[in-house]
Amino acid sequence: MSSHAASGAGRRKPHLLAHSPDDNVAVAVIEGLSADTAAFGVITENDTTFEVHVRHDIPIGHKVALTDLKAGDTAIKYGQDIGKVIKDVAKGEHVHVHNVKTKRW
Repeated sequence: MSSHAASGAGRRKPHLLAHSPDDNVAVAVIEGLSADTAAFGVITENDTTFEVHVRHDIPIGHKVALTDLKAGDTAIKYGQDIGKVIKDVAKGEHVHVHNVKTKRW
């Protein structure tokens, strides 16, 4: 995940938002994020940007893997543990209830 400063006039509207540089998932913030898109993202904590090739259609509010995640890994959002990866997820793939489960139950 490469990053660079993203501020000032002419800033692009992001497709994805991550909250922390430690996050390994980001959230789609536009309707109609389509497979095979070079999605532009912003890390809100430090206002840096990244790009990830989205491999699936991603509904608004759903997550995208920012790195390859293996079964047993921890999904990180807001810099916090949000669940256990239960099925391998490649970078750019949809992250949701079919491949991540809460650790609470």
